[in-house]
Amino acid sequence: MFAVPLFVSRVFQQLYNTADMVIAGYFLGEMSLAAIGASTVIFELLVVFTMGIGGGFGIVVSRSFGAGDVNLLKRTVAGSIVLGGFLTILISVIAGVFILPVLKLLNTPADILHETYSYLFILIIFTFVLFAYNLCVGLLRAIGNSFVPLMFLIFSSVLNVGLNILFVAGFGMGINGLAAATVAAQGVSLVLCIVYIAKKCSVLLPAKEHFRYSAELYRELTTQGLSMGFMMSIVSIGSVILQWAINGLGYLVIAGHVAARKVSSFCWIPISSLAMALSTFVSQNKGANQAERIRKAVRYSNIFGVLWCVFISTVIFFSSSFLMRLLTGSNESVIIENSSRYLLINAPFYAILAVLFNLRLTLQGIGEKIVPVISSMIELAGKAVFAFLIVPAFGYFGVIISEPVIWCVMCLQLAFSYYRNPYIKKKAS
Repeated sequence: MFAVPLFVSRVFQQLYNTADMVIAGYFLGEMSLAAIGASTVIFELLVVFTMGIGGGFGIVVSRSFGAGDVNLLKRTVAGSIVLGGFLTILISVIAGVFILPVLKLLNTPADILHETYSYLFILIIFTFVLFAYNLCVGLLRAIGNSFVPLMFLIFSSVLNVGLNILFVAGFGMGINGLAAATVAAQGVSLVLCIVYIAKKCSVLLPAKEHFRYSAELYRELTTQGLSMGFMMSIVSIGSVILQWAINGLGYLVIAGHVAARKVSSFCWIPISSLAMALSTFVSQNKGANQAERIRKAVRYSNIFGVLWCVFISTVIFFSSSFLMRLLTGSNESVIIENSSRYLLINAPFYAILAVLFNLRLTLQGIGEKIVPVISSMIELAGKAVFAFLIVPAFGYFGVIISEPVIWCVMCLQLAFSYYRNPYIKKKAS
């Protein structure tokens, strides 16, 4: 039940993100669509790092909540605000300075370089808005409230679509209008979350004394936050490297790939939402020392992932070409054929991905910091191998098979670590 609002939230979050792509395809053309595609992995790298840090903070908050320690809970929230603010400003400054050189290094086609940079720069300088919103949402979920963030997200998602159309079709702002609409809608969500927490969730409101520095607490927040931040960003760095290889295949391939990835993201929503709920569930039950509930939750989540894979693979088999034409507004054969083939080959492996998500976030939830990062390093290394060796030899087919192969290797590593974890082994006996 806790996962259901997370699932709906992720649906609207993907609609939120996909709105830029669809409106670019219909109103601005394939070049702008490709520009968004070339920018996606870079912006995702920044987003997932800040989200990962917030998620790591949320794990510590959940543990405090599960243990029933209100004072520690408030101190943890205060520490999360201080550390999160510092890290987000640092990330925004570094990204703003280096974004153009990175785009050139990634072999971004010259005919879309200016639009890609312009779109990204607006999003980057307002990264703090996204982080602050995700921190507020993470705090609410940490105490078991996944419904209220959903309401705010639905409102801002609808607002985002309306602002996209207004700024692009009405004001003629082009791709910059898409970025501005995204920032504005996220800002509204942030304000709503802050007001709600102030009025309804006093347990999350730290007082002045809770901001007092504690070396042990700040160390735990920093290691847990950076562990999850690096885990998620290392995955995105791999995607950036792979994007370098994709950029060399031309803007039509880029446009088709971003469309296929958007559909894949929708397909992952149920399994990733359940894994997110599992992370909070595991953290709270670890704090309450209820290990058997952790084991049962992991088992049920894995079963659900396999069942979902069977269902969504069947849907994709019959609808992939139609979905690609609908999303891109294009009949270009290179775009439709490549993106459809990507979905058809990847879909059967979503079961592996589901188990991967569940095990990785469970290990995070019980306090493991190194194993999930090793998992991400495996993905980074795998994507580098595909980008530099496989894609040049096999073209876009190398891109298509890269993730399924890497998922299988990562899942084996995580399963080995999970079943050998001392806490899990001790409680299993």
